[in-house]
Amino acid sequence: MKVLLVGVGGVGEAIAVVARDRPWLEQMVLADYNSKRVEEVYHKLGSPAKYVPEWIDAGDKALVVEMARKYGVDLIMNAVDPVFNENLFDAAFEVGCNYMDMAMTLSTPHPTNPYQECGVKLGDYQFERARQWEEKGLLALLGMGVEPGMADVFAAYAAKHLFDEIEEIGVRDGANLVVHGYEFAPNFSIWTTIEECLNPPVIWEADRGWYTTEPFSEPEVFEFPEGIGPLECVNVEHEEVLLVPRWIKCKRVTFKYGLGEEFIRVLKTIKMLGLDNKEPIDVKGVKVAPRDVVAACLPDPAHLGDRMTGKTCAGTWVKGIKDGKPRQVYIYQVADNEECMKRYGVQAVVWQTGVNPVIAMELIETGVWQGKGVLGPEAFDPDPFMAKMLEYDFPYGIVEM
Repeated sequence: MKVLLVGVGGVGEAIAVVARDRPWLEQMVLADYNSKRVEEVYHKLGSPAKYVPEWIDAGDKALVVEMARKYGVDLIMNAVDPVFNENLFDAAFEVGCNYMDMAMTLSTPHPTNPYQECGVKLGDYQFERARQWEEKGLLALLGMGVEPGMADVFAAYAAKHLFDEIEEIGVRDGANLVVHGYEFAPNFSIWTTIEECLNPPVIWEADRGWYTTEPFSEPEVFEFPEGIGPLECVNVEHEEVLLVPRWIKCKRVTFKYGLGEEFIRVLKTIKMLGLDNKEPIDVKGVKVAPRDVVAACLPDPAHLGDRMTGKTCAGTWVKGIKDGKPRQVYIYQVADNEECMKRYGVQAVVWQTGVNPVIAMELIETGVWQGKGVLGPEAFDPDPFMAKMLEYDFPYGIVEM
């Protein structure tokens, strides 16, 4: 497989690291707007022949098309902020190659009733074009990171093996990670963090469809495994709620994040000051997006690994009926930052995200996963993916709740 990897930030680097010694990978083009970052990752990988460093502007569709054709790639792997999703998605279609991302095209809140009704939903742009992709014989695999991605595979696994009827599927994410030396330092893209945490969260119910609620609503305490413990989790906008109901029969789908009071307070302040705005404003004659200023003021998540301690847990809680009896399970993956840094040289959150698209690449390249059109992880058999997790030193756990 030949891959054009657009974006070599923290997660992009992790993808390259995980894919490095895989025999099915013929070539991976490491492309980013930040040339110094490209060279940093390229040399960190040991400058192997199968990797090619390139400069790219993800906002320039024609340039992406040109580069994909130059290297004859089979897949465009989107590892940049989702503001570029439409460009990369459309570029892959124009080239005639497959496409994969870890976050779908962006939403737009309802103009008059944002906390009750959906406006433009996550992924709407892509799903509206599903027929064209199918007719062209191409695959666009959406949301194939950890959440969404692995969490969706877990939902499909639970539906296939663990339940006869499902009442609710709820993705629950929590961590006890600490970034030493900073008062506020998100371990993931702040651009994405602002987008998903401050937008109206989406909930799906079988008798109501998709609807929205207030940010940080419906707090609940969830007990996370492997020493992380109880954390208060709140509703956050996330792709799983838009993906799971398309393929899995259930009554309700939610996503809740264990953000913590301090983190929520900072995000609310950013919102209050208008610093979440992604549209450029005039600052003494210079056009700048407030959200980009926030990002520039914070440390790069890709370089926080040596300052972080603790674990992060991503997983899927499922409630329903099995053999006539009520059942609740949590299927999860825990990444320890110290272990990730020691083994892979990348921090836990980006490693946990980056493993999943690489597994999916292998399953597609070997023909185990086959599909055409615009699909989510739930559209595929979860068993081969779960088996590959162990091969990739990426173990999962299942606990009865």
